[in-house]
Amino acid sequence: MAALMRVIAGTYRSRILRSLKGLALRPTSDRLRETLFNVLAPNISGARFADLFAGTGAIGIEALSRGAAEVVFIEKHAPAAALIRKNLDSLGIRSGFTVLPIDVLRGLDMLASNAKRKDSGFDFIFLDPPYAAATDYERVLGFLGAADLLAPGGMVIAEHRRNFDLPEKAESLRRFRVLKQGDAALSFYRRGGAAAEENDSAE
Repeated sequence: MAALMRVIAGTYRSRILRSLKGLALRPTSDRLRETLFNVLAPNISGARFADLFAGTGAIGIEALSRGAAEVVFIEKHAPAAALIRKNLDSLGIRSGFTVLPIDVLRGLDMLASNAKRKDSGFDFIFLDPPYAAATDYERVLGFLGAADLLAPGGMVIAEHRRNFDLPEKAESLRRFRVLKQGDAALSFYRRGGAAAEENDSAE
């Protein structure tokens, strides 16, 4: 039987989301998801949000539930991409999202091309690659630091193992905060001259 999760807050609060049994999906824990959105909450309403390595779609769906205007899910694993659509459909979400069932860098390249035409960026970009895929962090953070995908004041957030330290700089991105909880951590990045790095623990 597939694992079950719930939307934490907002329009779809307590509604059930499904995962996939037997796949190497590692959904962000409810506690870490709640901690993340406690940080983002003041600015999430009306925001454009990208959920990379989206898995079940729980992060992006949480953003929609809390008032994000648009979410782009990128997930190359076909069954997981189909699951994201099922989870959205089960909540009655019919608009305000795009599911791209392709490799993350290819998807980001497409979004970067669209951004040049539309002149609009993302307020939040969240990435959660498989913890073992260390090179994915470097590749994606490097792309995001070089591309023009962030809106002014936009933020990149990476989930990773607590004992796996991400770079403080990635092209134009600068890490300004690390929030640790249990075995996981969230690294927060902004463009250019960021504030001094903060290390928080949310045990």
